[in-house]
Amino acid sequence: MNSFIFILGRLVEFYKSKYINALQSGLFEEKVVRARQILKDCTACPRRCHVNRLQDEIGECRTGYHPVISSFFPHFGEEAPLVGNHGSGTIFIAGCNLRCLFCQNYDTSHLLEGRTTEITQFSNMMLKLQKMGCHNINIVTPSHIVPQLIEALKYAAEDGLTIPLVYNSSGYDSLESLRLLDGLVDIYMPDFKFFHNKRAARYTAVPDYATIARKAIREMHRQVGDLVIKGGIARRGLLIRHLVMPGMLEDSKQIFEFIVKEISPDTYLNIMPQYRPTGEARFYKEISNALPYSDFRKALELAYTSGLQRLDKNF
Repeated sequence: MNSFIFILGRLVEFYKSKYINALQSGLFEEKVVRARQILKDCTACPRRCHVNRLQDEIGECRTGYHPVISSFFPHFGEEAPLVGNHGSGTIFIAGCNLRCLFCQNYDTSHLLEGRTTEITQFSNMMLKLQKMGCHNINIVTPSHIVPQLIEALKYAAEDGLTIPLVYNSSGYDSLESLRLLDGLVDIYMPDFKFFHNKRAARYTAVPDYATIARKAIREMHRQVGDLVIKGGIARRGLLIRHLVMPGMLEDSKQIFEFIVKEISPDTYLNIMPQYRPTGEARFYKEISNALPYSDFRKALELAYTSGLQRLDKNF
């Protein structure tokens, strides 16, 4: 009986979310202080607007101190290792520092559709999702609210949150913010859309997406490593998404090669075929139609040829 209790205790320790260690060690306090300093002269994301968001000054993300949250619920449309039987506890943050003109969540990312939310309300959403049985807390588009996320996570952990934290971003993330998240995030899930800055600049609001995304993904992998799945559920690690864009298979090929050479050939990758011309895409002829299925099949072939083997099977 004693040996069973010992083994069970070791399993609980192995699956313990990283932020629990931060709470127990007192590291959270220091991180919250540093996070608030970032907001005072905002460098939370690569846009580096230098506004005082503690005083509700507004920069490119159009978000002051309090995050704008559009919805939260158990999500069953995410990758299988996140969803399991009870769903991924998804919290959709309104606003975006990248603002792809073809965004499928245009009302949320561009039009800031959502509700201004107190930090304690943010933390309570996490606790409610855990109570519903969700396997993780999945924060969508968090790059511009990292300091607020850290503060809300601390409150939630103090009140009993234990399930893994998923950081679900566009990949346009500040190294400063990512390093502040080190020891708090269990699963990083960036989207890596474009390999070249010039291409990205045509379809997003930033000139340096590709450069920033490559640096960010390296840092994410340094922190959490390859994706670890136990019992069909993701516990920790890196999961990369790649949205295949019409006529941009060369970007896809170079992204896959980058992942193999500079991240890991064991990277878990979801190649997504669901591009459709939403938002302002109708004004750009080359992306004004849905992705041809042949492009998606070719992207899969390119991924396998590059040496990637852990491809998501939701296709």
